[in-house]
Amino acid sequence: MGAAISSEISTNSRFASALIDLLDKVRYRRVDSASEFDPVYRLRYEAYRRENFIPVNSQQVTRDEFDGLDNCHCFGVYIEGELASSLRFHVVTPQSPHSPCMSVWPDVLQPLLDEGMSFIDPGRFTVDFDLSLAYPALPYLTLRLAAMACEYFPVRYCMSAVRPEHTAFYKRIFGARPLGEQRSYAKLAFPMQLYSADVPDIRDRVADRYPFFMSLPEERAALFGALHPDLIAIKPSARQAQRLELMERLG
Repeated sequence: MGAAISSEISTNSRFASALIDLLDKVRYRRVDSASEFDPVYRLRYEAYRRENFIPVNSQQVTRDEFDGLDNCHCFGVYIEGELASSLRFHVVTPQSPHSPCMSVWPDVLQPLLDEGMSFIDPGRFTVDFDLSLAYPALPYLTLRLAAMACEYFPVRYCMSAVRPEHTAFYKRIFGARPLGEQRSYAKLAFPMQLYSADVPDIRDRVADRYPFFMSLPEERAALFGALHPDLIAIKPSARQAQRLELMERLG
């Protein structure tokens, strides 16, 4: 058993180091919601059309009513200058209660808001097909945005609407648990399951095992603070954050 655990730790360490190295090639860019033809919206369209999840439209973009909300944050993930993936999330609070998950599971989530709790609702996770083959770790690089959002915003939970075949990933990586039954979601042609991760409970455990999710306050502020129209891309700070964490532990 000891040897098996040691082997698993070694494998995770090599994987984490490789991801941090890959992050050197990554840049995150926030999308201006007023830009209706941003490449991120075209990436969504191409990803959903590839699996026949949405009908053809002449504009070849996929946007919805949630993209224009004040609590919406949308990002493109670029690898060596190429748009590789995208992620959108909403910061849901008692004062800003609207998001895709809230529209599908209001009976499950509204009681949390009534208790004064808040959560991140990430979604519209889409990838470029060719780059997803070249970079199998692309989901980690993309969901790092949600991990950083849970650090930046004062939230208790991270809610995820997950396709049934992807639930094992969210349980294994984030310790997420099912919170609501499968329901149709955002007019997509497949069911989704609501999963919840308790941020204070999982934060340290996830950071220790997957340090590429770590970040510095400066990176989080640049990504999620006031939108700068001339801001092109943000360089990840996981490597520096990991070093600072180790220095603090060593005293």
